[in-house]
Amino acid sequence: MNTSLNTIPILFRQPAVCGLSQITSSLYLGNGLAANNKVILSSNKITTVINVSVEVVNTFYADIQYVQVPVADTPLSRLYDFFDPIADKIHTVEMQQGRTLLHCAAGVSRSAALCLAYLMKYHSMSLLDAHTWTKSCRPIIRPNNGFWEQLIHYEFKLYGKNTVRMVNSPFGVIPDVYEKEVRVMIPL
Repeated sequence: MNTSLNTIPILFRQPAVCGLSQITSSLYLGNGLAANNKVILSSNKITTVINVSVEVVNTFYADIQYVQVPVADTPLSRLYDFFDPIADKIHTVEMQQGRTLLHCAAGVSRSAALCLAYLMKYHSMSLLDAHTWTKSCRPIIRPNNGFWEQLIHYEFKLYGKNTVRMVNSPFGVIPDVYEKEVRVMIPL
């Protein structure tokens, strides 16, 4: 079998659970600590930092542009309004040969949800594929249920169909991508 490394990127990728996780050639997902670490930012050539939180205060470094998305990590928070503007910003930075760090407090829920929206809009990925890819790069991602509902709505707006749906479980309504995890948690 003659397979190039480019056709199976997940097998050779080193996923990160702390610090920065590279999602695309120009997009990184991370936490508040990484976003405030000058060495991490400069070694990864970050030119734009998008802070998706109300609680993390960024240290401002020269030659880095900062964008604030003041959203709390609650299912009732409206992140949907930021899907297009933030995806557009990440794309603009990429077109200018820059690199973006998208972060929240832990790099798990808010920033991950915006990352999925960006991948759907600019990389023509379904929500399911965007989640699968991003989780392979940063295994700790887990947008809250409210963000999942907003992402499902956004996917339908973009493509007129859905690849993820909300389902009932013993733990309440969850996205179907978590069904296997929930089954493992239920005692026989």
